[in-house]
Amino acid sequence: MKTHFQPHESASGRRDFLKKSALATAALAWPFSALPESLKGVPMGVVVHSYGMRWGSKVESATYPGFTNAIDLMRHCHSIGAGGIQTTVGGWAEDFAKQVRNEREKLGMYLEGSIGLPKDASDLVRFEKEVRLAKEAGATVLRTVCLSGRRYENFKTEAEWITFKENSIKSIQLAEPIVRKYQVRLAIENHKDWKAAELAQLIQNLSSEWVGVTLDFGNNVSLLEEPMEVIRTLAPFAYSTHVKDMGVMAYDKGFLLSEVELGKGIVDLKEAVSLCQKYNPQVTFSLEMITRDPLEIPCLEDSYWVTFENEKAKDLAKILRLVRDQAFSGALPSVKNLNPEQRLAFEEENVVKCLAYSKKMINYQ
Repeated sequence: MKTHFQPHESASGRRDFLKKSALATAALAWPFSALPESLKGVPMGVVVHSYGMRWGSKVESATYPGFTNAIDLMRHCHSIGAGGIQTTVGGWAEDFAKQVRNEREKLGMYLEGSIGLPKDASDLVRFEKEVRLAKEAGATVLRTVCLSGRRYENFKTEAEWITFKENSIKSIQLAEPIVRKYQVRLAIENHKDWKAAELAQLIQNLSSEWVGVTLDFGNNVSLLEEPMEVIRTLAPFAYSTHVKDMGVMAYDKGFLLSEVELGKGIVDLKEAVSLCQKYNPQVTFSLEMITRDPLEIPCLEDSYWVTFENEKAKDLAKILRLVRDQAFSGALPSVKNLNPEQRLAFEEENVVKCLAYSKKMINYQ
């Protein structure tokens, strides 16, 4: 069965996208009154998922109190030296968006939203309200995903995968006129669903300056793609980023994959940042350091391959060679043996260490 995406990247399509993006940037007049015109000097921000345990936490902790909303997250991230946040905008009230904007301007931080795509036409009222409130709060980029799970786990047949692709394209087409209306950029994450070339082709086919990519530095290792191959392919379309480093280690069904402290994994962070800045000097860098048990990537199991067409044995061999040659030193991070307070402490330690590393080692200042 033919795939919906061409396997190669169109250079002319990329050039057209970059030209339109430059026009969109001028139209935005980037509303960061407290920040310089270029975001190069802004410290790395934090994605809400870096605080997966603390966000909405039910754990009673005097040291690591839970974050109940975006303002809690923003204040804490400012206190540890972050330059901004990327956070969910669903459920915001009109007055809360104004409170977020006031806090953001007071602290001098950037704000990016995280939003769900419209499922169908009946969901457009919800989507438009969230876009409007996010813009009122000062967000100029809205990160989104097409799949909440993982490609190799969610789909049991090729037909299921094809249906997902068709529905995703419809959702993005529904969303585009709304983000264009409000002049807010929609940034689709490579979220363990699209291979890099597939997502690049999707963006090129849509051909809208208001729809690009949230470039996650590590997710596509789970789809047997080397990080820098993914970053080189998607950097031309990046409106936002999820900065992370990845550790890998073999196990009997494939390999284990885990977010690790910046500088300790397989991602060339300096090159990644440089490429993103090359194509979009105003791109933000937001840390997504998820503290959890390693993910199992069962690439030696037949079930893993259901949705992948024309994959080559050399691609599998290449990633397994990477796992062998660059295996993480020591045990991958894990939380299963920690109590709730220890998990919260480990999460905070990881975020703080990554922010410190970014200031010392990544040249985006």
